[in-house]
Amino acid sequence: MTDFIIHLEAQVGWLPDWIISLALIAGAVGIALVAHRALYKLLTRIVAARDLFWRSLVSRTERAARFAVVVAALALAVSVAPLTDLQASVLRHGLLICFIALIAWMVKSAAHIWTTVYLRRFKLDAEDNLLARKHVTQSRIIGRIIDLLIIMIAVAAALMTFDAVRQYGVSLLASAGAAGIVVGLALQPVLKNLFAGIQLAITQPIRIDDALLVEGEWGNVEEITSTYVVVKIWDWRRLILPLSYFIENPFQNWTRESASLIGTVMIYLDYSVPIAVLRSKVEEILAASKLWDQRVANVAVTDFKENVMEIRILVSATNSGRTFDLRCEVREKLIDFVQHEYPQALPRIRLNPGNVATTGQTGTNQSATREN
Repeated sequence: MTDFIIHLEAQVGWLPDWIISLALIAGAVGIALVAHRALYKLLTRIVAARDLFWRSLVSRTERAARFAVVVAALALAVSVAPLTDLQASVLRHGLLICFIALIAWMVKSAAHIWTTVYLRRFKLDAEDNLLARKHVTQSRIIGRIIDLLIIMIAVAAALMTFDAVRQYGVSLLASAGAAGIVVGLALQPVLKNLFAGIQLAITQPIRIDDALLVEGEWGNVEEITSTYVVVKIWDWRRLILPLSYFIENPFQNWTRESASLIGTVMIYLDYSVPIAVLRSKVEEILAASKLWDQRVANVAVTDFKENVMEIRILVSATNSGRTFDLRCEVREKLIDFVQHEYPQALPRIRLNPGNVATTGQTGTNQSATREN
């Protein structure tokens, strides 16, 4: 290679050095890009009929590999190009920064690929997805924290390649007094959410797809980032909350240990309704429903009011959405049954017949008095 460069310089010695250097760099980058494209076309054909993992691996690493071959080509071109000491120093410094960025990119891609392979064992769309939600939540939170740390370390390493910045960093650490306090206060929200994310990943008070009642709204956890949580409300609105909210504030998690829930149906009927018949009807409704999980079915008189009695019906289903739909189904079919079979049992205002007669007589006497 060196003999070829010497021969090339002898042939084009009349050209300025910067043109030769530019041509060498452009040629090296062009050859590297062509070689990369040909290689990845071949790899794409090879893995086309293979497992999804290999196809994802090839597509995921394509851009990183392109960047790597370009950096390698530039390093080779700079080493043989007729550059001045200043030009060579600047280009080598830039290549060092590119190498640091390449290492960070490779580590980030490796972490993403490992997470993808790990999560392939779990299905969020399964009927009982508690274990899947647990691992998906942990992996996503930890993955975002790792990405943030990789970027911070890469930026710090790149900055430390500059002498001025390195000396400033040493002096700042040596005199870390008021400046450290100011920086700590400025980064307090970021650090607060960072540590909250680590705590959420470990303790998991919430997981992906958990059903929550938070800030008076019911919805499911749609996304957990490194700084905030997105809750998809039942009417498709999004509630955005910082990670620290779920560490510092109370909220209801309806799927903490299991997705199954017990729903309550309250109905108020006249004392004359036969409870045994009502209980049989509820059991019939549940037996015919596809939403009931056959675990909880209970009918009980829980209170006596002045004119009606309070009847509580408990039903269960595999998740919060099915529980809500089952409660609605029980209400609709039960009230239809009562309307047709026991219409007299529906709540009504009771009047004493004696009081009605007295009231009518009193009203007649008052009318006669006014006419007189």
